Amino acid sequence: NLLPDVDRELLPLLEVREVNRIAYVVVTSDKGLAGSFNSSALRKAQNEIDEFGKDNVDIFCIGKKARDYFKPRKYNIIESHIDFWSDLNFNHAVSIGNNIINHFISGKVDEIRVVFNEFVNVATQMVLTEKFVPLEFDSEGSNIADRLYEPSKDAIVKSLVPRHLNVQMWKYLLESYASEQAARMVAMENATSNSEDMIKDLQLEFNKARQASITTEMLEIVSGAEALKG
Repeated sequence: NLLPDVDRELLPLLEVREVNRIAYVVVTSDKGLAGSFNSSALRKAQNEIDEFGKDNVDIFCIGKKARDYFKPRKYNIIESHIDFWSDLNFNHAVSIGNNIINHFISGKVDEIRVVFNEFVNVATQMVLTEKFVPLEFDSEGSNIADRLYEPSKDAIVKSLVPRHLNVQMWKYLLESYASEQAARMVAMENATSNSEDMIKDLQLEFNKARQASITTEMLEIVSGAEALKG
């Protein structure tokens, strides 16, 4: 673990500041019909943002659902990233991650958190909030005083930390995408099952109505025949 041995002033991404203003990265999908996938993430994000004070929070919206939710409610949206899920790749994570990192390095916010759905299994997705930056790490050092590094520890960490954060952003996107597909599959299975049950109920009602109509017609015919006999 090299991070505790690095001069924090050389790497702003490790700088722990007094938190007066924060940013939230809210990861949702572009489409609906996925059960509570989007609503759960949006509800959690809004609760946390409102608790901190919406005037002190910047928002990065990932997915149309996040943008369409926060924009009409007058939240401070910095960026929206949409229409990329069908062609999801690591370059998207790098682009999004770099913009978010620069927002922190520039001093516009003191902390950045990500709200996303973690894929547990097909039936379960868990909405989580994770701190993105400043980067947290174990306070214990490498404990190997005589180890030589080339390049220096500072240079190694300065090179690796941004890459690590881009991989983290890639993880958030992948977790969210997998969760979305699982949630949509379950929602569609439930909708199909419910529609089949509804069809059965409607068919039963139709059969009852048809039988009642047939019975009424038969009674009318019999009554008419009896009347003619009389």
